[in-house]
Amino acid sequence: MMENEAFASFVVFGTLLVLKMYLLAVITGQVRLRKKAFANPEDALRHGGLQYHRGDPDVERCLRAHRNDMENIYPFLFLGAVYSLLRPNPVVARIHFLIFFIGRIVHTVAYLLKLRAPTRSVAYSVAQLPCFSMALQILYALVKGW
Repeated sequence: MMENEAFASFVVFGTLLVLKMYLLAVITGQVRLRKKAFANPEDALRHGGLQYHRGDPDVERCLRAHRNDMENIYPFLFLGAVYSLLRPNPVVARIHFLIFFIGRIVHTVAYLLKLRAPTRSVAYSVAQLPCFSMALQILYALVKGW
């Protein structure tokens, strides 16, 4: 599989994106601890009492960023894997993966640091371009093969 340069690039960027999601989960946990805002009563009891079984806007922001990652990175993982199996030009494939990766990094940073609009939505839109391109190329290859 790693003889396929496009697939090898996909594995690198896919792995980095999954690591970014893990990091976001750790950040969410740290914000929960710092803000003393726990989703479960047993966690609140462990950290001072049931009064800390509550929501917090900063924790919610982290959770929304994580949910947005799941809504976008999971489809990318599918599209990128299938696209890579089409054996596209390795440089073009790497550019697709890099654009998505950078878009997702900027999106997360903009979300967590509350950067001014439209930073987050532009990052989201830019990251969608390679996904749309890969989806079209997959469909084209399938239709061509019929």
